[in-house]
Amino acid sequence: MSFPDGCRAARRRGPPSLRSAAALLLLLPLLPPPAAAAPLSLAAVSDSSGEAEPEEAGARRAALPDCEALAWLLHARAARLQEEMCEKFTVCENSMEMLVQNNLNLPKVTEEDGCLLAGFDEEKCLKKLSSGLFTFQTYLEYVQETFTSEKQKVESLCYSTKHLATTIRQMVINPDEVVIPDSATQKSLLTKLKSDKTWIEKITTHLILRDFTSFMEKTVRAVRYLKNTRSFSV
Repeated sequence: MSFPDGCRAARRRGPPSLRSAAALLLLLPLLPPPAAAAPLSLAAVSDSSGEAEPEEAGARRAALPDCEALAWLLHARAARLQEEMCEKFTVCENSMEMLVQNNLNLPKVTEEDGCLLAGFDEEKCLKKLSSGLFTFQTYLEYVQETFTSEKQKVESLCYSTKHLATTIRQMVINPDEVVIPDSATQKSLLTKLKSDKTWIEKITTHLILRDFTSFMEKTVRAVRYLKNTRSFSV
């Protein structure tokens, strides 16, 4: 399966190392990720019963601390970009313009996704998180085009999101079941998002960053829950 291109600048760089995620939490504003080794190879191997083998379960669990750190990093980046939108363009959460109907259909984590503590479903939740992060790629590319004064930061946010989406997908027992938007869907969405009215662009950018921040907060909680209290299927 081919992954969405998403952030344009990402095509020129290798993926960042998840091992450096915790240290990067201290670096805001952040520079674009440096070239590094390929993403962790954690694709699950299934036995005849369809369950992940113990060795693979252990390998996937070992990546959870780095995933949690990177998820927190992305949350912090997005939250800071929201603040900068408010400071530079007075597009804030309590702005009257926020009353405009939100038809963006942004990814959200709901009770049915199995990521809440009550009724937590490991496989279902990981699929949702990975799929949601891949879907956010097009929205973040839009932010990269509209929030030009912070283009470098958004580029880094966009690419790191793609890396986290790929890593979480590799933790899924059946990664091919993760829904990933194809290039035609991405192109169509990007076209729909564009507007010739600057104020609409600013509001759309704010809403994307707001919902992305919320999505990352739930991602952190789910990954931490897996790390601290759950074992991967064996």
